[in-house]
Amino acid sequence: MPLVTKIFNAELKKSGHQLNNNLCPHFAMSRADLFSVVKVKRLKDFFEIMSTCGVKKDALGCEICKPAIGSILSSLYNEHVMSPVHHQNQDTNDRFLANIQRNGTFSVIPRIAAGEITPDGLIAIGQVAKRYGLYTKITGGQRIDMFGAKKDDLPDIWEELNEAGFESGHAYGKSLRTVKSCVGTTWCRYGVGDSVGLAVQLEKRYRGVRSPHKFKGGVSGCVRECAEAQGKDFGVIATDKGWNIFVGGNGGATPRHADLFAKDVPPSKVVQIIDRFLAYYIMTADRLQRTARWIENMEGGIEKLRKVILDDELGICGELEAFMDNLIDTYEDEWAAVVKDPAKRSQFRQFVNTPERRPQSEIITERGQHRPADWPQSYPPLQLTPDQFKTGTENWTWITVAKKSDMVSANPGTTSVAVKYGDTQLAIYHVPQRGYYATQQMCPHRRW
Repeated sequence: MPLVTKIFNAELKKSGHQLNNNLCPHFAMSRADLFSVVKVKRLKDFFEIMSTCGVKKDALGCEICKPAIGSILSSLYNEHVMSPVHHQNQDTNDRFLANIQRNGTFSVIPRIAAGEITPDGLIAIGQVAKRYGLYTKITGGQRIDMFGAKKDDLPDIWEELNEAGFESGHAYGKSLRTVKSCVGTTWCRYGVGDSVGLAVQLEKRYRGVRSPHKFKGGVSGCVRECAEAQGKDFGVIATDKGWNIFVGGNGGATPRHADLFAKDVPPSKVVQIIDRFLAYYIMTADRLQRTARWIENMEGGIEKLRKVILDDELGICGELEAFMDNLIDTYEDEWAAVVKDPAKRSQFRQFVNTPERRPQSEIITERGQHRPADWPQSYPPLQLTPDQFKTGTENWTWITVAKKSDMVSANPGTTSVAVKYGDTQLAIYHVPQRGYYATQQMCPHRRW
C-alpha cells in the first residue's frame, strides 16, 4: 500500500495537482506535525488531542488516526496501553498484548534477548507450552513462539512465564521486535567483537519503545555477518577498530540493504548514535513507515541524516538523547503489570456474563502439534430471514446479558464485550454519542 500511494502521489504531482500530507480527514496535519503539537502542548489522551487539533472537535476518529495517536502517546508518555483512557486507540493485538491468529487464539512470545537462553528457561517455556497445549516454533528473530493460546489463559500463561524470569517480547506492538545476534567472541574463533553482549544491551535498552512501525536490530561479531545486521533497521558489525553502524535495512515485500552510517565507532559511542537515530525516526516518520522508507523519502537522504545525527546540524541531539532516556527510564513490563492487576486480568474473559468457554475453531494434529484446520476454498451463501426464527416477533422479550460497567467503565471511548446466551455468542459495542450496538460474534467470511 505505501508503494501504491507513492506512485499515485507522484502521478498526481506530475499532473499539476497539489498534494497534502494530512494524517486523515480528522486532522489537517501530518503525523510528524501532530507529534510535535502533542509534545509541546502536553496533550495526554485522544479526546484532548481531537478537541485541540482536530478538524471537527467532537469527532470519534477513524482507523487511521486512532492507532497513530495511540503510537504517539506511547512514544511520548509510555503509559500502559491497556489503560482505559487509551482503550479505543488500540487494535486487538495491543488490546490483549498478543498477536491474534487466524482462528481467534493468540500467540505468546517472551523476550529472549539476542536469542540467549538458559536450559532452565527452555524447560520453563516447554512446560508452559505443554500445559496449555500450545504449538511451538523457533522464530526468525531467535525467539520461541507459542501459538494457540486462548484469550482467557493469557494472564495465567504470563504469570508462569514471569515467575520463570521472562517478560513481554512486544511481538504484538509497533515497537522493537528483536536484536538478532551471532555468537561472536563468546565462542566463535572468527569473532572480533562481543556481539551477544552488545545485542543483549541494545535489546534491553529499546524493549517496549513504541514507534511509527516495528523496528529490528542485528549485531554481528565480524564481517562474515552471520546475524544479517545489514538487513535490519539498525545493525552493528564488529571491526578491528570498533563497530560499523548500518541503518535503514529492511526485509519484507520490498527489501532494502542498510546504509553504512558510521565506521569504526568506539563501543562507548554506539548506543548514543542509535539513541539519536531512533528518536529522530520516532519524531519525524510518517505513520506505519519503516526506517527504510523514511530514509528513502527524506530530503537529502542518508547524507542529511548523518549531518543531523553525527554532526548535530540542527542542534537537537541533546533533545533526542533526553527523549530516548525518558522512554528507557519509564519502561515497564506490560504483562507483569497485567498479571498483578485484577481489573486488567478481567478483560481477558471470553464472555463477560459467564465463565463458560467455547472453542473457536476445529483443531487438527499435524507433525505432532495442534493447529487450526484449513479453511474450505468456498462457502455456500448464508442469509437469515424472519420466517426462519422459531419464536415470532410478538413473543420476543428483553434479556439482561451484561452491565454498563462491563464495558471497561472508566473508558470514555469506543469499547466492546462478548456475551453468551444459550448457544449464541453476541458482540456488544458502545460508541460514544451513538449508543449501543450488537452483532452475532461470528466471522461473516469463515463462519468462526
